[in-house]
Amino acid sequence: MGIEKGRALLEKTIENAGGCAIIDGGFATQLEKHGASINDPLWSALCLIKDPHLIQRVHLEYMEAGADILVTSSYQATIPGFLSRGMSKEEAESLLVKSVKLAIQSRDEFWSTVSVIADNSYKRALVAASVGSYGAYLADGSEYSGIYGNDVGLAKLKDFHRRRLQVLAGAGPDILAFETIPNKLETQAIVELLEEENIVIPAWICFSSVDGENAPSGESFEECLNVINKSNKVAMAGINCAPPQFVDTLIRRFKKLTNKMIVVYPNSGEIWDGKAKRWLPSQCSDDKAFTSMALRWRDAGAKLIGGCCRTTPSTIRGIAKAVKGRP
Repeated sequence: MGIEKGRALLEKTIENAGGCAIIDGGFATQLEKHGASINDPLWSALCLIKDPHLIQRVHLEYMEAGADILVTSSYQATIPGFLSRGMSKEEAESLLVKSVKLAIQSRDEFWSTVSVIADNSYKRALVAASVGSYGAYLADGSEYSGIYGNDVGLAKLKDFHRRRLQVLAGAGPDILAFETIPNKLETQAIVELLEEENIVIPAWICFSSVDGENAPSGESFEECLNVINKSNKVAMAGINCAPPQFVDTLIRRFKKLTNKMIVVYPNSGEIWDGKAKRWLPSQCSDDKAFTSMALRWRDAGAKLIGGCCRTTPSTIRGIAKAVKGRP
């Protein structure tokens, strides 16, 4: 699929959803609910090894809830991370491919079931291959600070992402989802890699934010978006895993800074303490409040809306019902 065909498919999905499509929600939250133990540096990617059936179960739950986009379980799945567990490079790469194939298989099985039902409200979902930031691999909370150290430069970040990007893109997703990017440097590395590897799958790049004003590194979003604006490989830009109360203002700011379509999928409002490895209390309160905010995000111009950490199929069902008028 060429980049223009891929972009057209994404735009058609948004159009078919009524102008704003729905991304799925928190993955680790649901895996834990179903009994998965993911207190591990690999986080939800551990289930690619131990519990792949649970990954498919979660994908199914989100499609049933109304998700138009499935994000794969590869956020924390990296070749160095798997190698550190004693796996071979070939085994590590096969797990990356597996993350995409599980989502595609889940999507195809669900669609083959519901597509024959008259007047069903579902649309065929797209699969977005998750590419977590370098900080996510470090598992030290640096995806929320953007501080990678003086020894981490552009070349090192490109080397880190390159093979994973090649493998994930080759597995056949519809979209590449770069998530919780905390600084301009990693943004530059991603944009250059997409060109160097001649990736023909549309991508989105989403940033986290801890203050509602800037990227976690303290750099302005204008600086980061200026890098993205130079790339025709990046179809969308936005925010993920930030508190939902930041999102409305950030959408409006992004709309002034870029012509890229806007994607947002914040967390529940609880704040992750990367050092203490625990969630701090929510300022959002519940799914009803999240859904109310999602309507404002749509009206502000977001084209893809979903949830990140600690959101659930219930959250996504509420958003889908409100945004798309699903029964």
